[in-house]
Amino acid sequence: MHHALTPTLAPHQVREARRQLNTGGEISAELLGATLARSWQRSALAGLTPGGRPQGAPHASAPQLARALDLQRDLVAHATPVMEFLYEQTRDTDSMVILADAQGMLLHALGDAGFVGRAERVALRPGATWHERWRGTNAIGTALAEQEALVVHAGEHFLERNAFLTCAAAPIHDPSGRLLGALDLSGDHRGYHRHTLGLVRSAVRMIEHRLFDTRHAAGLRLRLHARPEGISTLTESLLALSEDGWVIGANDAALTTLGLVWGDIGARQLDQLFELSADGLHDLAQQTSQRAVPVRTRDGRVLWLRAQSGLQSMTVPAGRTGTVGSSRGGIAPARDALAALDTGDPALRAALDRARRVLDKPIALLLLGESGVGKEVFARAAHASGPRCHKPFVAVNCAALPETLIESELFGYRPGAFTGAHRDGAPGRIREADGGVLFLDEIGDMPLAMQGRLLRVLQERQVLPLGGGKPVPVDVQLVCATHRPLRDELKAGRFREDLYYRINGLSLPLPPLRERQDLDALVARLLAEISPDLPRALAPDMARLVARYAWPGNLRQLSNALRTACALMDDTEPCIDWQHLPDDLAEDLRAIAAANPAPDSAASTGTLKDLAAQRLDQVLAQSGGNLSEAARVLGISRNTMYRRLRERSV
Repeated sequence: MHHALTPTLAPHQVREARRQLNTGGEISAELLGATLARSWQRSALAGLTPGGRPQGAPHASAPQLARALDLQRDLVAHATPVMEFLYEQTRDTDSMVILADAQGMLLHALGDAGFVGRAERVALRPGATWHERWRGTNAIGTALAEQEALVVHAGEHFLERNAFLTCAAAPIHDPSGRLLGALDLSGDHRGYHRHTLGLVRSAVRMIEHRLFDTRHAAGLRLRLHARPEGISTLTESLLALSEDGWVIGANDAALTTLGLVWGDIGARQLDQLFELSADGLHDLAQQTSQRAVPVRTRDGRVLWLRAQSGLQSMTVPAGRTGTVGSSRGGIAPARDALAALDTGDPALRAALDRARRVLDKPIALLLLGESGVGKEVFARAAHASGPRCHKPFVAVNCAALPETLIESELFGYRPGAFTGAHRDGAPGRIREADGGVLFLDEIGDMPLAMQGRLLRVLQERQVLPLGGGKPVPVDVQLVCATHRPLRDELKAGRFREDLYYRINGLSLPLPPLRERQDLDALVARLLAEISPDLPRALAPDMARLVARYAWPGNLRQLSNALRTACALMDDTEPCIDWQHLPDDLAEDLRAIAAANPAPDSAASTGTLKDLAAQRLDQVLAQSGGNLSEAARVLGISRNTMYRRLRERSV
């Protein structure tokens, strides 16, 4: 992949560009170059001024930083030894090595004591956020925004207070192309060296190599280079393949070599890239063991290739049964979909760990928890993390199906089995899940008659469709979920005891949101998923109220509220506040605020009700008496606005 390495501009170019910005608000791409000009433009649109100081720039508390480090533990673990190596190469040069996450939060830093002290005066320290929105043009924030390696030197920084720095940064991607963060080498601008960026890019390549080998340690990996001696060096290209020959991982060098982009991961197959089939790759690997062999690409070039599966040379081809994808002793487990759900809550982590232990065993999972706690999300993650991940995941909501249809929906039917049946019949959801995972949500709502039929299927491992015919063998991994206390349902005679013990191989209670200890990290993860391109956060007062709220709808309610808030935000708004919330949630949070006033607010300036009345008067005056506009600014409905006006007049 091509990197547009930003050259250091001549000082007179930067001075003239800054003069044009300060006098006329113009940003010259001719003077700055396209990359730097785009960054200055984004900085100006964020409301920053060159001579100003960052206003309201977020800085993580010690617990928040600890949670961020835990969330990024794989990245930090692989980056730290590389950072230590890079620091050894640059020691005593008035510089520091910095690791940031994808939102620009600084996670870890190493540096010369004298320079670190100067850097801390501009918040260049762990916990600070160096996203462009807050710090303007800078190597970390701009490398993340542009997703390319670059240098920001001296006056090229948008904020003049950062002009004493020279910084080189490069983005870090995981093997699937997801942006993880950036590595940066910052120093005194007088110590700039043209090779600094090359050092940083090499360090990032080392980190991405380690991430690749860890993620795909037990799978099929291809190592490629234009020369055989280049294999197993830092310049090699890396590809990971699924058992059926799809590209599921790569490094940056492989994209460049093969003319791919990150979007091709998961969308290209082996035979689209090389004049070689999976069986051919198997034969070559068997003949040559660990020696590199030549292979021709589809565009006619010759590369050298070595294939590996686990720690050994590949012994079976993609798509065959055998050792491909099996675990080997001593290999660190790859981070899976279950691990991605872990944002620090001990109860949820325990459930995740217990589920992972039985994924490769014929043990049914029973997920227990209130509506909205994420039982289906958990089930899908278990499927994606297990040996059946390439087979179907079929979800059936037993509470949503009419009792008259649930039998045909689950078990299928023969042609003409009943009036209105499709003339070709239907296989049923259980047969559709054959080889994969069958997820029965709200199984506590299944009618008793259907419970008996389901029990027979689970015992006999075969389905008899409606309308007769021969039983059809099925092989499914069963995951069930319910919000009902099934033991109480047993006593009431609404759930079969024999079925209960069949589906309850391992019972996993999932905690309701109000009991979870990872709300901050969970909100951060959800916001990153909802708004990957524009970092979002809760306003401080809003975060305090959100933490006190009971969340009766659990994760589903939180996710919907955050999604709605992000949709209502302008690109220039970094924080979610009252005006972005759904009306019903805003009302609930205002009730919490009234019952739990913030420290020093109501006590120092009057009651919360008085403050609310003052705010209402202020907004009405600013909107010229326009009630609709005032309601929008306050984040409430017009009906709520009318009610407050009536209450005040009483």
